[in-house]
Amino acid sequence: MPSTTCLFNQYQPTISNLNPNNLENGYFPEDLLIEKEGALSVWYAPFDYINLQAKVVIVGITPGYQQATNALRKAHQVLMAGGSSEQAKAESKKFASFSGPMRTNLTDMLDFIGIPLLLDIPSTKALFEDQTHLVHFTSALRYPVMKNGENYSGTPAITSTPFLNHQLESWFAKECQMLSDALFVPLGPKVSDSLWALNKKGTLKSDQILDGLPHPSGANAERIKYFLMKKSKDALSSRTNPLVIDQAREKLVQKVKVAIALKQDK
Repeated sequence: MPSTTCLFNQYQPTISNLNPNNLENGYFPEDLLIEKEGALSVWYAPFDYINLQAKVVIVGITPGYQQATNALRKAHQVLMAGGSSEQAKAESKKFASFSGPMRTNLTDMLDFIGIPLLLDIPSTKALFEDQTHLVHFTSALRYPVMKNGENYSGTPAITSTPFLNHQLESWFAKECQMLSDALFVPLGPKVSDSLWALNKKGTLKSDQILDGLPHPSGANAERIKYFLMKKSKDALSSRTNPLVIDQAREKLVQKVKVAIALKQDK
């Protein structure tokens, strides 16, 4: 397992010498390859920054190619403008975080389960605006994983694939240890599985894991509407299981209520 929590300094010369236009061609420069095994490869992009003040951690599965190239471009831009490595890490991570419809869906669901009351903010939209110090964005697989040159989407499973589990333990597990008082919101069942695997090892406490939100992607619109109680059960298609969503919603709301009560008791 790496002894550091950051690879930025190792890859900073490569980022400084990047031609951002080359990133349009759908491939990473070979100098950014971290390691490879069979169809799976891990590439460096500047997702090292950890917001140690965060109260909520939003966890995706792994940065996609577009997110990674946005981060690389931003880091290159900051370094070329004379910025420090710390500035480049922080700004590239923030620049590449969730945007568009996914952000709206995510904030709507976090608002619904009571996160604003827990954080003393009007809405979780503030986490993307003037309260960014309260949130940390990360991935179970911190650095971009590709499968046969395409974005990895969860197959093979992280925890049962030694190559991928090594990535989880090497990077994300260390972030969990550094954010021992934060709540973790996994996006999707594959990420939830990874968090619960770390829970079994004692890395995360069960009351830190807020799992069960429908993935905030636009493709999940029906499940999100039902979770938010904006669509009735009898109007659902056969693709949506209302019982699963009902149980997840109730569990999440109760878990946040407990967290709010504990905070008020302190």
